[in-house]
Amino acid sequence: MTDPDLHQNDPETPAQASEPVVSKPYIMPDDPETGSAEALAKEAADARDKMLRTLAEMENLRKRTAREVADARMYGITGFARDVLDIADNLQRALDAVPEETRANADAGLKSLIEGVELTERSLLNTLEKNGVKKFDPTGQKFDPNFQQAMYEVPDASVPSGTVVQVVQAGFMIGERILRPALVGVSKGGAKQAPAANNDQSNSAA
Repeated sequence: MTDPDLHQNDPETPAQASEPVVSKPYIMPDDPETGSAEALAKEAADARDKMLRTLAEMENLRKRTAREVADARMYGITGFARDVLDIADNLQRALDAVPEETRANADAGLKSLIEGVELTERSLLNTLEKNGVKKFDPTGQKFDPNFQQAMYEVPDASVPSGTVVQVVQAGFMIGERILRPALVGVSKGGAKQAPAANNDQSNSAA
C-alpha cells in the first residue's frame, strides 16, 4: 500500500510554492488615470481656474492702486491747503474790518483797495476749488458736529433749537472729507419741530 503522507514527508519532493497575487491598485472615481482624456480635462479645468483667480486678483490690485493714486492726488495737498486757508481768513478779516458805512462813503482809492482785496479772495477760493477744496457756509442748517464746531449758543426763539444762526469762521471740505470745520453759533431755546407722525395724527383727528 501506498502511504498518502509519504510524498508529503519526502524531503526529495519539494512543495510547490504558491505564486504571490498582485492586486490591481484601486483608483478613486474622482481621480482618473494619468494620461486619460478625463485627467487632461481636469488639469485643463484646474489651470483655467487658477488663471481666472490670478486675473481677478490682478484686477483688484489695479483698482486698489488706481484708488490709492486718486486719493494721493486729492488728499496729498491737505497740509498745504490748511496753510493757504490762513491767507483766506486774513483776507476775509480785512474785508470784515471795513464797516458798511465806510464802504459806502469811501473815496476812489479806498474802494479800489477793497475791490482788490475782494478780487484776491475770490481768486484764492477759485484756485482752492480747482484743487478740490470747497468753502461751505452752514447758516440756517441744523447743527452737525461732523462738519461744524459750536462756539457758543444764541437765544433765538424764531428758529428751532440747534440751528446754526451765526458763522464765526467758514468751513472747508477737501474732496469728501472735512478739511476744517466751521466755527458757528447755535440757537438755543427755540421751538422744537413736532415729529411728522404726531402731525399726521392731529390732521386725521381734525
